Amino acid sequence: QVQLVESGGGLVQAGGSLRLSCAASRSISSINAMGWYRQGPGKQREVVAVITSSGRINYADSVKGRFTISRDNGKNTVYLQMNSLKPEDTAVYYCNAAYSDSRADSWGQGTQVTVSS
Repeated sequence: QVQLVESGGGLVQAGGSLRLSCAASRSISSINAMGWYRQGPGKQREVVAVITSSGRINYADSVKGRFTISRDNGKNTVYLQMNSLKPEDTAVYYCNAAYSDSRADSWGQGTQVTVSS
């Protein structure tokens, strides 16, 4: 299993930007998919964005056009650029690694993003 550590969260005003980073303990080039999920107050965890090893990307409808996911295999890091942030984006953001075999997904510890109105 890969170990994942998120960073880059914080407090930002509505309309602002943040960039989250997810550093992996080893190479991510062969991991089937890397993704960002979030869990807001009183809500279930939901997918935000996913990027596969082949570069295919999917976004939640709520963040399309505002968030961009990318991966740097050379740095074993996945990023989430978040622009035009809204108060409803407030959540703990988690990095996820999904494998192509039967192993359970790996998760980071999460980073808090708070957007003030």
